[in-house]
Amino acid sequence: MRVTEIQRFCMHDGPGVRTAVFLKGCPLRCEWCHNPETQSPGQEILFYPSRCVGCLSCAAVCPSGALRRGPEGRPAYDRAACKGCAACASVCPSKALAAAMTEMTVEQVFEVIGRDRAFYGNDGGMTLSGGEPLLQGGECLKLLEKCREAGIGTAVETCGFFDPSLIPALASRTDLLLWDYKDSDDGRLRRYTGAPDRRDVENLIACDRAGISSVLRCVMVKGVNTGRDRAEGVVSLFGRLINCRYVELLPYHPFGDSKAAALGRETRGDASLIPSAEDMDNFAGILAGSNIRVKYRRSKSV
Repeated sequence: MRVTEIQRFCMHDGPGVRTAVFLKGCPLRCEWCHNPETQSPGQEILFYPSRCVGCLSCAAVCPSGALRRGPEGRPAYDRAACKGCAACASVCPSKALAAAMTEMTVEQVFEVIGRDRAFYGNDGGMTLSGGEPLLQGGECLKLLEKCREAGIGTAVETCGFFDPSLIPALASRTDLLLWDYKDSDDGRLRRYTGAPDRRDVENLIACDRAGISSVLRCVMVKGVNTGRDRAEGVVSLFGRLINCRYVELLPYHPFGDSKAAALGRETRGDASLIPSAEDMDNFAGILAGSNIRVKYRRSKSV
């Protein structure tokens, strides 16, 4: 499994106390992505110059010459020459260089999950996230099955763009789907995420008919998808579902920009995209007015 991070004792990735396994690779390119290091399926190196102590251990082990002595004795990083071997990250004492991905077997991931089993109680468990975890469908199904056999609760956070042939197996292994519903407008969806079709809705309906419980999670981006038309689209979709528990509204935040910068990508850093408390209240009010249970938290200031 291509793992970017395993976060323990999580409280916002499903019910109860959870261990969240973040996997690398995603078919979408959302402009507001909070985990840009999970987009590409391959290995990447994150470089945080402010952490560098100038030891140049990285340059000494780099086989491709991507790292060399730069200004003031600090390393200069040529990303075009980097082969992604992560030798530099393995010797960096200050974690200024870090590998975005670790390859782990299903058994190794399950061993980490099992360490927290005593804390899960009746509601908690393991959540697969990403990126889009179901791009690694075979491995995900094996891990979900091991958790189910061990009595550990299972949840999958998904954008919905995955192979529909996985759905029957998901139905027997998954307690809850945390469905990242990007937008109800096809044009906006394509413009801001690169989604080629509405496979997300098709798969959601299929999962619902297969009896899998879900939560619709809506990232709220001011000026993009916080308007009444999107809220009414969420109401319409919710009305088609039998097993959706509630809708959760998540305000956009720009904190993923630090990781984008460490990957050498352009950052937005645009606080104007953060929805106001009024935006959140109004959107939630439209849903509540249609007797939809809504959970949300107010935006955090930057």
